[in-house]
Amino acid sequence: MLTPMVAGGVVFPGLFLLSKNTLQRLPQLHWEEADAVIVSARLVSSVQAIMASTAGYIVSTSCKHIIDDQHWLSSAYTQFAVPYFIYDIYAMFLCHWHKHQVKGHGGDDGGARAPSSTWAVARGYLHKEFLMVLHHAVMVLVCFPLSVVWRQGKGDFFLGCMLMAEVSTPFVCLGKILIQYKQQHTLLHKVNGALMLLSFLCCRVLLFPYLYWAYGRHAGLPLLAVPLAIPAHVNLGAALLLAPQLYWFFLICRGACRLFRPRSPPPSPCQTQD
Repeated sequence: MLTPMVAGGVVFPGLFLLSKNTLQRLPQLHWEEADAVIVSARLVSSVQAIMASTAGYIVSTSCKHIIDDQHWLSSAYTQFAVPYFIYDIYAMFLCHWHKHQVKGHGGDDGGARAPSSTWAVARGYLHKEFLMVLHHAVMVLVCFPLSVVWRQGKGDFFLGCMLMAEVSTPFVCLGKILIQYKQQHTLLHKVNGALMLLSFLCCRVLLFPYLYWAYGRHAGLPLLAVPLAIPAHVNLGAALLLAPQLYWFFLICRGACRLFRPRSPPPSPCQTQD
């Protein structure tokens, strides 16, 4: 168990540092540390998402019996990904810190910040990213022990499908980078927004009805009868995992409405004078 976790603890922070240093040293970019940190954090998240969704696809398509079939990647990648969630909490804090500095809230002399200011930034980070930090903490403290101990080798198919929820993450990361560099008006941003909306809906929101349907097909039950046929704590866990996905999907839909809503024409000079 320790080998995949140690590997993850080296790969994700190492990739972040490599990307940050490379972006800062590229003469074509002339990026400040803040830009390199934010883009590198998005890059690492995208790489992890691609790895997770690939592993999930391999596991889910290899398990013909959705309860008993096993695949070594299910446990190996789960252990490998645990350090990522710990690293990402710190990476998100670094992004928040640098955004705070860019907005002009840092010290005028560029020196060390007072402890109270550091705690103020930390409180602001936790207030803004509370749901994401909570999500990462639950992944490490709850979902990982349950997947290793409680499952007892059962249900690799379902774990593989859950890993495929990361399909939407690269589109989310690219969208944030484009917004950061004020590229909301570009065709790339609109295409990426549509793909993000579609992938999030299919791979995160509709994932849970699909898992219930898959179990119902296995057990010979109609979809609506599945919640009554499985333990209550399974339904509770699914509801707790689905709730933040619905909230984030609502935010994505709201952003998509603003993105694709026709802009009202500016007032004419006559109207302005009136």
